[in-house]
Order: sequence, then C-alpha cells, then structure tokens
Amino acid sequence: MNKDNIAVGLDIGTTKIVAMIGKKNEYGKLEILGVGKSKSLGVHRGVVNNITQTIQSIQQAVTDAENDSGYKINDVVVGIAGQHIRSIQHSDYISRPNAEEVIGDADIDTLIGQVHKLAMLPGEEIIHVLPQEFKIDGQAEIKEPIGMYGGRLESSFHVVVGQAASIRNLGRCVKSAGLELSGLTLEPLASADAVLSQEEKEAGVALIDIGGGTTDLAIFKDGIIRHTAVVPFGGNVITDDIKEGCSIIEKQAELLKVKFGSAWPGENRENEIVSIPGLRGREPKEISLKNLSKIIHARVVEIIEQVFVEIKAYGHEDPRKKLIAGIVLTGGGSQLQHIKQLVEYITGMDTRIGYPNEHLAGNSSEEISSPLYATAVGLVMNSIENKTQSAVRIDQAQAPEMPVYKAPVVEINEVVQAEMDAEEMTTKEIKDKSTETQIRRSFFDKYVDKIKDFLDNAE
Repeated sequence: MNKDNIAVGLDIGTTKIVAMIGKKNEYGKLEILGVGKSKSLGVHRGVVNNITQTIQSIQQAVTDAENDSGYKINDVVVGIAGQHIRSIQHSDYISRPNAEEVIGDADIDTLIGQVHKLAMLPGEEIIHVLPQEFKIDGQAEIKEPIGMYGGRLESSFHVVVGQAASIRNLGRCVKSAGLELSGLTLEPLASADAVLSQEEKEAGVALIDIGGGTTDLAIFKDGIIRHTAVVPFGGNVITDDIKEGCSIIEKQAELLKVKFGSAWPGENRENEIVSIPGLRGREPKEISLKNLSKIIHARVVEIIEQVFVEIKAYGHEDPRKKLIAGIVLTGGGSQLQHIKQLVEYITGMDTRIGYPNEHLAGNSSEEISSPLYATAVGLVMNSIENKTQSAVRIDQAQAPEMPVYKAPVVEINEVVQAEMDAEEMTTKEIKDKSTETQIRRSFFDKYVDKIKDFLDNAE
C-alpha cells in the first residue's frame, strides 16, 4: 500500500497556535487536510513564558486539527521566533584529503558540522546553518558544488542563533503535549517558503511577517537567504495603544483594530464615529475613527521604521544588493487597511501583500489562504521535505489496539518480518540517496536530537 507522506506544522505564535495537517496532491500542490486553531496563552513576544498554559493551548489546537482531518498526529515541525533570535555571517573552509575525488554530500556535511562547532555566547545555540555561496580552490560564486573536483571547499554561511533555554522550553511544551519534535524552523523562513516565488527570491525581496508579538524579517537575493531579524513588536502593541488611548478593554480594542482600523489617518473623515457599549451599565463610548487611525498609524510607523533599519543594515542601497522585487507583507498585521501604502511611503519600495496560496491546491478554503496562516503553511511544506509520516488515519492508528487471536503460526510472522525488513532497507536506501534531503536533515537532526536528549534527561 502506497502511504501518503502526511506532514504536520505547528505554529506557536503570541496570539494563536495553529496545527495544520497537509499532504502533496498529484500536481505537487499542498492539500490541507485539517486545521486546528487555539488562543495562545503562555507565549509572550514569541517566547514561552508559561509552560502549562502553552501545553494546554497546543493540545487544543492539535485536537481540533485531528477532529477536522480524521488523522492522529505523531510528530510536528515547529516554528521558532522571538527577540532572542539573531543572525550572523560566517565563512569557513575544509581542505579535502583527496582532490581527485568529486565533492559529495559528506564534504558539505563536514563543512556544515564545522560551522555548528562555532563558539557562541553563553546560553546561545545555533538553530540553522544555511550555506550561501561556495568557493572551490578560490573559484567563487558556485551555487552547487556537488560533483565538482577541488581540494579546498569554502563557503559563506548564514547562521541563525537563538537562546538555548527558549528553544528547550518550546521543545518541552511540544513533548508534554504528547507530540514528537521532528524539526525546528525559523518562522520568517517558513513564511518565505509559503508566500514568495522563486523569481522574487532571485530578484531580491524583503519578507516582513507582522505577527501578534513579533515582526520577522527575511531578505533574499539571488535565491539565497541574506539576512534575518526579529523585531520585538507586533499587532499586540497596536491593540495595547488603542486600549490606553481610548480607555477601553482589550477585547474591544482588538475588534476596533480589525474592523475599523487603518494605518493611514487621511482616509478617515472627522465625523466618522463608532459607539462602544459601556461596562456594566455605563454610558456607551464614542470613538472617532480619525483618532483611532492616528493611534494605529503612530505605532505601525515605528514598527516599519525598525524593520527598515534592518533592511538598511543588510545594505539594500548597494546596487549589487538591490531588492528589485521590493517588500512582501504577510502575517495577521498585514491585513490592516492601507498598510501597504504606508510601507511604500516609508521605504520607497514596491510592496505587495503575500498570500500563501501559491503552493496550495485549488480547492483550499479562503480562510487558509489568508496571510494569518502563512507561517503554518510554510511549516507544513517544511515537514513534507522531512519525508516523515507525521500523522496516520485515526482508524488505522487505533486498529493495533484491538486484541487479535491467532493460531501460533511462526512461519508467517517470520516471512512478514523479513518483508518488513526488506521494505525498511529499501526505503532507507532511497532516503539516503537524496542529496538535498541529507543536507536539510543535517540542519535539523543535530539540533532536534539535542533537544530530545535534554528532555529525556529532564524527566
């Protein structure tokens, strides 16, 4: 029986936790089988600050996704964000003992492994080591070194670093919710997979993912990741400002922002007013939409300017580093009215709103193709690349628990076992052969294994 490669992504955000189950259809597009969403309690600015609440929120989202799809989730790829994330540029090289042999996966793994040993600040760990361009014997700008001859293999790397404690807390929550952690991905990279086209990555593009607690940035040029950053502000600070500025409760402030909020005050007339019911029999409050958009505008400008500082730090004014495709906005914050115009005004760059529908199957619901779910869709795509069976059908999952009474026939079991062994071997061989998979896996494996070891020891 041909098993589908069922993938699961878990986006642990500041405002919501999304569990998404999907698989590739026959056209290579992503078919979403089920989505579960819960309010995120216990996460602040992308970092877990209450373990118990986070576990409960994860369990709720996972249960909803399981009920929606009819699949039982085993393992997940989790997105990681937070203000503790930073990125560094690093170059490293290896000298190959035998220059007569062609460069293979093992050489690249050795080089990546070498970078993983970099000395970090206390309490920091490397999350991703992403090779950018290779040099072989001084010959620069080689994108794919496999299969070439050479003695000295050199590469520049984009290294993403985060706080070990925050990452372990995240791993702990996933483990305690009864799931296995199959991979960690930086959230802006996941969002980029979901909303950017290859042409944009080649031309040069900045992806700004405005979430609830953080705003993530990923810059691509020549199809290679060049810069990542996390700004510790998002949609929640806008809601807080509205709450303070209009003296209303958080729930009302959030509704005001979503329904009537605009990032451009000039669009609202003075006489546009929204009435909000008063608390416990008090008089209703009248709020001018002009004032509301002024409050939002001030904060959005601050967030965008901080992100723009990071884009300048990358050096986008250099003609060789020019971002031709401009800016792509995604995440829940990108749904704010007139935000596209404001970003264009501040940065002077072309801007579009990124929807994750590029890789989704045609029959996907409108809700899933909203920018809110960009990170979750990207994590599912990441999970597909892992080639693991992350979820099984509930009816199949429960089948083995039924007691089956058979006459003790040893021979059949042995035959079955032999067949299974043979099957395992062939699948293992196929797995081993895929170059890209190997490189990708080596990113995660070391890391995920570390977390698993830590969690096992902690229990």
